[in-house]
Amino acid sequence: MDELNKTEALGDLYAMYGSLLTQGQQDYFEDYYYDDLSLGEIADNHRVSRQAVYDNLKRSSKALQKYEDKLGLLATFNELEGGLVMARADLKAGKQEQALEELARLLQLIRGE
Repeated sequence: MDELNKTEALGDLYAMYGSLLTQGQQDYFEDYYYDDLSLGEIADNHRVSRQAVYDNLKRSSKALQKYEDKLGLLATFNELEGGLVMARADLKAGKQEQALEELARLLQLIRGE
């Protein structure tokens, strides 16, 4: 996975699970990934070492992935979104039966059936 895709995936995980991180982890994550600050800039702003920032970002990334591995909310969200796009396309193409089948499948997914 290239760096851009990795960063985008981390952003998606953060959008889903970021509130589960500590406030400090959230601050470092947002500074680095959203505000595009360097490790040195973040370290200066928070009066810590660059290594502390690096370690914090690594722990945060691992925590976000762990939450997804256990809960799977992002994968479920992506599956729901994809299914809705397909159902919409089927409706536009006049394929009502296929759209209804897809919507029924999505309802089962939501219900955990």
